[in-house]
Amino acid sequence: MPSKINFHDVSVRYRLPKERIRTVKEFAIKSLWRKVEYEEFWVLNDISFQIEPGEMLGIIGRNGAGKSTLLKLVARVMKPVKGQVMVNGKVTPLLELGAGFDFELTGQENIFFFGSILGIGRKEMREKLDKIAEFSELGDFLESPLRTFSSGMITRLGFAVATAVDPDILLLDEILAVGDAGFQKKCLSVIQQFRNSGVTILFVSHNAEQIRSLCDRVIWLEGGYVRAWGEAPSVLEQYEAFQQA
Repeated sequence: MPSKINFHDVSVRYRLPKERIRTVKEFAIKSLWRKVEYEEFWVLNDISFQIEPGEMLGIIGRNGAGKSTLLKLVARVMKPVKGQVMVNGKVTPLLELGAGFDFELTGQENIFFFGSILGIGRKEMREKLDKIAEFSELGDFLESPLRTFSSGMITRLGFAVATAVDPDILLLDEILAVGDAGFQKKCLSVIQQFRNSGVTILFVSHNAEQIRSLCDRVIWLEGGYVRAWGEAPSVLEQYEAFQQA
């Protein structure tokens, strides 16, 4: 059976203006006259790994290490500057708080909106609506604009939608960092069910215990490079020793 995800010598570069540009007009003028100077920042460097069907991979590293960028490559919202990313299957991303939502729409409207982004029709999402509402525990708040939601409520809605669409590959970026303990426990139970049913999961978290209990293998990113990759207990031990040094 082919790998679900395959990274081969993947690198990603960001170009950032060297000086602060305060307005779009100023940027347009400077760009027209070619006076915008950039510095290059390589957020990922020559990354190679494979993820097998049904595997749950933990991704750890300090802020700015390239974790979220790696997930965005799998979600196909970014392309590498060099190298190749191969993904086999339907990907459901839950990357950033509120990503894929419109804050002016109601919670219920956002369910259909997010479904359309994932290529799922309104009829199919309507069939899933009761399940999503029940899991999110948002009740009448689903009729309110998303801008009135707390961060925990947005997380509830996002997780409920993402896990209702039967993904082949599920991307989770710090999704359990907000919300109450009871809802986190419910989310962890669903993640475990997906893992048991053969869904491939990439899980970014700063919570080492969650990764230790859930993940088969772990990638440790440091400064855009793979510092370690292997069985979860071994990599986590190295990472925790590095943090304490």
